[in-house]
Amino acid sequence: MPMMRRRPLARAAIVGGTAYAAGKHSQAGAQQDAETEARLEQLEAQSAPPPPAAPAPAAGGMTDDTIQQLKDLAALHEQGVLTDEEFTAQKQKILGG
Repeated sequence: MPMMRRRPLARAAIVGGTAYAAGKHSQAGAQQDAETEARLEQLEAQSAPPPPAAPAPAAGGMTDDTIQQLKDLAALHEQGVLTDEEFTAQKQKILGG
């Protein structure tokens, strides 16, 4: 009869030991995942791309918007909506001079 008593105890010890080892392994894996995630977040924060630079002005220091305004102004002048003096004044105003 002593043998029958040992088997349940041995079985319980094996099952308990296995469960303990699996729990420790799972905990270690979760801790490693958390550390890895923290390192990745830190690296992402360090290597964030700088904000995009403003587009370079077109040749002659004029932007596309300024060129379009001058074209519109010239069209109004050609249609006769603006006089020569008004055209010159508006052109100087757009060019900042």
